[in-house]
Amino acid sequence: MELSVYNIKGEDTGRKVTLDETIFNVEPNDHAIYMDVKQHMANKRQGTHKAKERSEMSGSTRKLGRQKGGGGARRGDINSPLLVGGARVFGPKPRDYSFKLNKKVKQLARKSAYSYKAKNNEIMVLEDFTFEAPKTKDFIAMTQNLKVADKKLLLVLPEQNKNVYLSARNLQRTKVAIVSNVNTYRVLDASCLLLTEKSLAAICENFKA
Repeated sequence: MELSVYNIKGEDTGRKVTLDETIFNVEPNDHAIYMDVKQHMANKRQGTHKAKERSEMSGSTRKLGRQKGGGGARRGDINSPLLVGGARVFGPKPRDYSFKLNKKVKQLARKSAYSYKAKNNEIMVLEDFTFEAPKTKDFIAMTQNLKVADKKLLLVLPEQNKNVYLSARNLQRTKVAIVSNVNTYRVLDASCLLLTEKSLAAICENFKA
């Protein structure tokens, strides 16, 4: 697949780039995508939830009622889970939700995500650019020139660019990432993927490494 290269003014430069078939035109594997996104979301969880169990409650251990004959459950002391304000049975405890995923599965998931974007014509290639100073209005002007201002954007850069990052930071529907930090979730979450020429080359290098 060939894509035209645009500049930040929205003009076609006349150049074209060819997307690597082994990355942008594979048979998408939905299960690999599911596992990679699941791992990403699980790794973001703090896992600090906690509820007190019976042994952790403060309160008298005096037995409130007789064992039998009351017509109800055996409730014991005031910390009983059967009472309002009592302990919780099998409540949540702090835990780590992260899990491991094979490198090849993660690579297949990212290739599948890129392939979906290419198939749906949701990839746009820009010539390499930078801003002289961080200005949000310059970034907005660029998206308007490219006619993607109303879309959820993911701009992928080959390396850190402070001016570009700061220019887009206050825009709710825009994310800026470098090639090494792009994951399946981010790619799928965006409705338009903006790649520079160098970032496109870096993506190919990453998969070959």
